[in-house]
Amino acid sequence: MSNEPTSRGYALLRDPRSNRGTAFSLEDRSRLGLEGLLPPQPSTLALQVARIHGELANLPEDIHKYLVLSDLQARNETLFYAVIMSDPATFMPLVYTPTVGEACQKFDHIFRAARGLYLPISAKGRLADLVANWPAHDVRFIVVTDGERILGLGDLGVGGMGIPIGKLSLYTACAGVPPETCLPVTLDVGTNNEALRNDPLYLGLRQERVRGQDYHAFIDEFVEAILARYPRACIQWEDFANQNAIPILATYKEKICTFNDDIQGTAAVALAGILAALHITGGRLPEQRVLFLGAGSAATGIAELIARAMTQEGISLEAARARNLLFDVNGLITTSRDDVMDFQKPFAIDHAPIDDFATAVRALRPTAIVGVSTVPKLFNQQVVEAMAELNERPIIFPYSNPTSRSECTAEEAYRWSNGKAVFASGSPFPPVQFNDKIFVPGQGNNVYIFPAMGMAIYATEASRVTDQMFILAARAVADQVDDESLAQGLIYPPQSRIFEASLQVAIRLAEHIFDEGLARVPHPGDIAAYVRARAYRPEYRA
Repeated sequence: MSNEPTSRGYALLRDPRSNRGTAFSLEDRSRLGLEGLLPPQPSTLALQVARIHGELANLPEDIHKYLVLSDLQARNETLFYAVIMSDPATFMPLVYTPTVGEACQKFDHIFRAARGLYLPISAKGRLADLVANWPAHDVRFIVVTDGERILGLGDLGVGGMGIPIGKLSLYTACAGVPPETCLPVTLDVGTNNEALRNDPLYLGLRQERVRGQDYHAFIDEFVEAILARYPRACIQWEDFANQNAIPILATYKEKICTFNDDIQGTAAVALAGILAALHITGGRLPEQRVLFLGAGSAATGIAELIARAMTQEGISLEAARARNLLFDVNGLITTSRDDVMDFQKPFAIDHAPIDDFATAVRALRPTAIVGVSTVPKLFNQQVVEAMAELNERPIIFPYSNPTSRSECTAEEAYRWSNGKAVFASGSPFPPVQFNDKIFVPGQGNNVYIFPAMGMAIYATEASRVTDQMFILAARAVADQVDDESLAQGLIYPPQSRIFEASLQVAIRLAEHIFDEGLARVPHPGDIAAYVRARAYRPEYRA
């Protein structure tokens, strides 16, 4: 296939897929009608990357850096990914959490250019026509949100589009999924955020959220429209409220290639953290007792995946679930409570009521606590000290995003536990010096899971995404944490080598997909070479 641009002249400089900016050679400029439209001295891609590094270094606020990178993505996609992949540990927090949270909150006030598809419920009955307006002919990945539960920030309406855009950028930057195969989507069913509806700059429907049968009919129409045009696409559901996230996943997971990253991806990265932490704490997975602060879809998703992984080491599912305990705003989830939802019931235990989390820690004696409450500072000094008294190396995972919603900071966890904590958080924290030792906090970010899952699905054209694939992904991530990292308290692979780590996970997943007969392409023989050959790398092609 020819790599010759389809555009010429000034239009070519406005085509982000083909634009090379100042890297067009003198010969290309003559051939493509670009002479006089660029400064006369050509640059290399490496020089362009260095120029962007310098520009970003002079900006004081992360949100300003986010906007520069967004504008770059809109004009030169290759350069955008070359920048992100040149230093992923630095740039991932700028294009995704935590900076994307602020970008979503300010979406209507900083809107630059349209990206992705906006499908309003006012277009119900015509979604196929709107999907047909997307110019790509081979979309493989769709990240879709309805904006109701954006990170820990709540209902942001169409402002939630920042999440699908950011997630798909990481599909490419962290695992090599070709960007032209990715489509961000926002389903606008209204917003219950009255401040947004009253904001004259708000860009979404100014109505309360549609619920019930009309909502689910709209979801059905969306799925049908997508798969009619893009039959090989995988749909990732993102930041839906619990009342919709769980039934949507239950409806489609056995029918199409789909997953919910908040439920399944979060579960896998948490399981990976627990498995890696055991190399520090000792013990087997079925011996662990995990207490969750928060009892929504993320908590139950993590609890269920950990329980199923425990069963692979010799205990029953019922016994495994009993070792994963939930605590919400009304206290410990017990069988005697009358407000327990169906998806929480497998984890309800026969126990006296407890309405204080520190008390629950002392009573239940967990080896690990996992925060998915979206409420900051709930892992307070009492909680952390109790964990340190009960465990030689307590596992403390405040996973709520963004950083402002974290249940505790890394510094608090290390100080209050007297340096004993095995720590990982949802958003990044800097290294902590305590008692003459430097601790490197791990970031239990789904970025270790969903890009690799995406690359495996892209390479194999998998027909389904199974729970076992997430367990395998978790084990593959944990297996890559070396002794040097563990000595610093780091229980995830360094983000500086996220691309290679993701390819390793993708290869393991692809092997499983072929073994289980879920692939829709012929077996390639050498699966590792096949996956690596399919991975996108940011290069200007002649």
